[in-house]
Amino acid sequence: MKLKSTFQARFPAPFGMLGIQCTDEVLTGITFLSATMKSQSTNNSFVKEICRQLNAYFFAEDFQFDLPLQLNGTEHQLKVWNSLQEIPCGQMRTYGDVAKLVQSSPRAVGQACGNNPIPIVIPCHRIVGKSGLGGFMHSSEGKELNIKHWLLTHEQR
Repeated sequence: MKLKSTFQARFPAPFGMLGIQCTDEVLTGITFLSATMKSQSTNNSFVKEICRQLNAYFFAEDFQFDLPLQLNGTEHQLKVWNSLQEIPCGQMRTYGDVAKLVQSSPRAVGQACGNNPIPIVIPCHRIVGKSGLGGFMHSSEGKELNIKHWLLTHEQR
């Protein structure tokens, strides 16, 4: 199972373009790309399924992803990422909530969220601060926080 180094598809999202990385069997990454990039389709059935599920998420109220994932990270990151997948669509947890669950610190949870290789599918956007949105993709302002706000608003419909 060879990991491909380029995007297997570029998929338009309501807030920009998503770069999809995968093997023929597992999703390995989603990257937020410039909205000016052109979409890129594929004939690969697995990539088409990833795009179908992303599209369903963007247009359904309570969509649950069902994709095989390949996660490479530290033991701590894997604990955090696995716990994020347990948060139901439309709900949020604080960094402190997740920290208690994985026996860590809120700051370490934030770092793991920022390093999440498969955002949206692994819903790090559902983790917020005690008194605000917190960060997203290692940013505390700008377009990254606008994406987090869009995702949370979308899930609250």
